[in-house]
Amino acid sequence: MEPSSGVGAEKRPMVDLVKDKNGTDQILLQNPKGASVKISLHGGQVLSWKTEKGDELLFTSTKANSKPPHPVRGGIPICFPQFGTRGSLEQHGFARNKMWLVENDPPALPSFDATGKAYVDLVLKSSDEDTMRIWPYSFEFHLRVSLALDGDLTLISRVRNINSKPFSFSIAYHTYFSISDISEVRLEGLETLDYLDNLQEKERFTEQGDALTFESEIDRVYLNSKDVVAVFDHERKRTFLIRKEGLPDVGKN
Repeated sequence: MEPSSGVGAEKRPMVDLVKDKNGTDQILLQNPKGASVKISLHGGQVLSWKTEKGDELLFTSTKANSKPPHPVRGGIPICFPQFGTRGSLEQHGFARNKMWLVENDPPALPSFDATGKAYVDLVLKSSDEDTMRIWPYSFEFHLRVSLALDGDLTLISRVRNINSKPFSFSIAYHTYFSISDISEVRLEGLETLDYLDNLQEKERFTEQGDALTFESEIDRVYLNSKDVVAVFDHERKRTFLIRKEGLPDVGKN
């Protein structure tokens, strides 16, 4: 999409194809106010999410090896078809290590309102021998990443079984938010929920008290969580609102 030109012309959302330092294709989304999102076709991974003022909202390690097939530590890696070590595959599955394709004719999303949004559709298919060897199921993973006029970032995933052989899977958006001192951060929306503690062999506990804070290392999965979770960064005076549909649990680590 090209921007409008001329004096007083209305700016439009833009979608551009760029490359990183290793030559890997990336998609750059920009809304009319200047906010942006960058997605790598390696892993279908969102690597950057910036406000209209240029503030980065996602953390990416400066030591991250961004050259395929190594997964990048940071941004929003997609865990599929397995989250963590809950299964026979490598940790977090293989989707974050695969090359995705831009989908020019994606399945329809009738509820999606494209007004003022910059967005792209990506797809991962079980078409290579390596994937079929470690996970012998035929699927298509369709991903839409959109950036709204107000700067909101949305990821919509749809997994399609393309033959009659049934399979089960897990999916997670393993998001790395850019925050200040961890002691200045609190979470709301997970109170009184049951969780699995990965630091105690996935033993099940019930969360106590009000808002959650970080006093030591934790690695938990909160079960059947609410559809809205808030992350408050008091030092930066910034709040992340995480809204979800169709994903029952929330991880915290």
